[in-house]
Amino acid sequence: MSSMSAVANGVSLDTRVEDYLEDKLQSTADLENLDELLNNVELQRNQLQSQLDDAVKQLNEARRIAEERQAELQTRISEFNDMQESIDRRVQIAAASDAPSEAIARLQKPMKQLQNVQLAQKYFMLLQDAERLRKEARSHLPSSPKEALEPYAQLRELVIRLRSLPGNDELHLVDHVDRMTKNLWAEMKQIMSAELETVLNKKHWPKVDPQSEMDEDWVACIEKLLDLQMPEIVHSTDVVILLPFEVMARMFVAEFRFHFLSDKPTSSPQSVGTHCFPWLLTTLEKWEDFFRDNLGHLLASKFRETPVADKTIYADPACALITAMLPVVREKVDAVLSETSANPGFLSSFISQLMTLDETIRSRFNYDGGDPEKGWAGLSESVLDKYFDVWFQAERSFALERFEVIMESRDARKIDYDYSLPGKMKPTFAAVQITDLLRVVTTKYERLRKVKQKLKFLTDIQLDILDGYHDRLRSSLEAYQALTSTLGRTIHGVTKEQLAALEGTGALETLCKVIGSADHVASTLAEWGDEEFFVILWDQLHKRESRQIRHQTSAIASVVGAGDDLKERTVAAVDEGNENGAIFDETIAAYTNRRKAGEGLLVGALVESHSKALRAYTHNVQWTTVGESATSDDSSALSITPELDEPLSVLKRNLEFLGKALSAASYRRVWRDALDKLQDLLWSSVLTRQTFTTLGAAQFAHDCASIFSLVDRFIPNGSAALEALREGLVLLNLPASAEGEGMTLKQASDRAFRDNDEARRVLEELELVALTPLNARQILQKRVENNENVGW
Repeated sequence: MSSMSAVANGVSLDTRVEDYLEDKLQSTADLENLDELLNNVELQRNQLQSQLDDAVKQLNEARRIAEERQAELQTRISEFNDMQESIDRRVQIAAASDAPSEAIARLQKPMKQLQNVQLAQKYFMLLQDAERLRKEARSHLPSSPKEALEPYAQLRELVIRLRSLPGNDELHLVDHVDRMTKNLWAEMKQIMSAELETVLNKKHWPKVDPQSEMDEDWVACIEKLLDLQMPEIVHSTDVVILLPFEVMARMFVAEFRFHFLSDKPTSSPQSVGTHCFPWLLTTLEKWEDFFRDNLGHLLASKFRETPVADKTIYADPACALITAMLPVVREKVDAVLSETSANPGFLSSFISQLMTLDETIRSRFNYDGGDPEKGWAGLSESVLDKYFDVWFQAERSFALERFEVIMESRDARKIDYDYSLPGKMKPTFAAVQITDLLRVVTTKYERLRKVKQKLKFLTDIQLDILDGYHDRLRSSLEAYQALTSTLGRTIHGVTKEQLAALEGTGALETLCKVIGSADHVASTLAEWGDEEFFVILWDQLHKRESRQIRHQTSAIASVVGAGDDLKERTVAAVDEGNENGAIFDETIAAYTNRRKAGEGLLVGALVESHSKALRAYTHNVQWTTVGESATSDDSSALSITPELDEPLSVLKRNLEFLGKALSAASYRRVWRDALDKLQDLLWSSVLTRQTFTTLGAAQFAHDCASIFSLVDRFIPNGSAALEALREGLVLLNLPASAEGEGMTLKQASDRAFRDNDEARRVLEELELVALTPLNARQILQKRVENNENVGW
């Protein structure tokens, strides 16, 4: 293979040499330059050889370097593999060994000690700062309380920052600094208070004239205390007792404790309403003007442009004094409750006295308790939060027991004729006492501030009583109906005593009791609905309902826990959006319906009474024989038909009795219907049923005139209800023969029976407006003179 390559290279070289010589020796002249040509060739050969040697040398050097690098790389690879194996071995050994954990554990203790040292250093520095601020604050007292507030505020801010740090509960330093801050504040107040106490001792406080004035030292001490307390007052969300008033009230508090929180007789719970609360109010009233006259301007200037300027507990000295006195009063209240909470009777009385005290303080001193918008909740609020259910159950038991006593009393079902003036409705004694009871219940809860508590009294006491009494009235009407109806007597039976009780005016009296009682309750509730308390309660419910309409939840149900039952009983109009309603609307409607039902039965009782009384008059009197012996000229001398004496007596008795028991409006309403029924009776049983001679018609007209006169005597113009009968009598008594220019019976009859138009004209000429042509013909036919066999 190498020989073939050499031959190939030799051939190629020869060819190139040949080509070169042919190129250079193309003529004989070129031979002269042969030496030069050979020299060039030699020169080129030498250059090429030199380049070849250099290339060989470089190649060898490159090969050497490559071999060295290869050897070095191989060595590094070997070392890396050895190192990797060593690492793997050590990892395995370390994984199987506890040495690292032990090392870490050994390091933790010194590291923790180091941290504790660093923390202790920080603690020490912080304590130094806190102590420095404390000393700086004390150094300014009592001369410059405002300057003392700056280091105190810094110390307070330090406590707040420490409290905000994570894990602060484990740092005793935080509690220490907090205690230091509180103790500093107490010490600052004590130092400043001591200065004021020194001044008060010099003045022999409180043995000073309430009309006197405070001197400059006194006012200056008070001002310093206010300056010291100002940041606390402005930034606190709770009620802050003004320090100068707390100091000045200490003598009053000590006196209060001596009298009412000791073993003195005045400390007994039973004396709280007769001694404790009156003493408190008397003391406040005694010093009210003294504090306002001397300190009013000072408080006004101090709090004028602060966030608490509108709170009377800071701006009004009298209210500030009340705030200072309230803690010991609360202590007394708690002491009383701890002794008497198991006594419902005393608890009810005590809560009432406490609410009276709250209301007196609010109204007498304009005390807002630090809440200008809602006002002071009062001492009773915390008591009611805890004891409301016990108190409510006691009040409910008392009220329901009183209701039962009223209903079972001997005079409960008697009409109280002296209750009101004539012309006014007369209720029963029970109705009057029940409304009085309901008014007493209202006084128990009208001073409550929570709507839920108010509605509890309204629904579970007052409405229960009203519903109970309404059921009694309904039962009375049902019992009356059972006694007076054939079906009722058949089903339930009836005794002679029961029937005897309904004789005479018995039935009327029974119904008047129901009517008068129902009307009295309804009228009283209507009056209450316009009172401020119930109007406000209605408005509160209406506003709550408006807010909850979008949630489809009844405000009343959410407040009281009762849904449709309450709305049906009292305030359904709230859900209907009726802003003009009243809180007792539904109850008033129920009692009004009961009154109307009683009036309807009363009309029926009158009709029954009159029908029985007129039975002989309507059945036995013959109007064609009456006055046969009389002449037509003596009709004015007619006397009342004997059969009408008893009906007139009964009618008079009924008019007299109902006039005393019913109101004028109800009296007219009932008699209008009763007289209408009486007119129907006389019309159908006498006027259009009987046949009359001239004297018979005159007699009937005379009888009816007696009825009209009797009715008008008790009811002015009451006989207007009998107008149709009156006009019928005019037509019935037309003269048979001409008397002057008046219309005769024959003329009227001829025209009335001609046609309806002519009959109407007859009635118009006679000025009879209540009759119809048919009525006119019926009445004219009842005169015997109009008989076909009688000639004119």
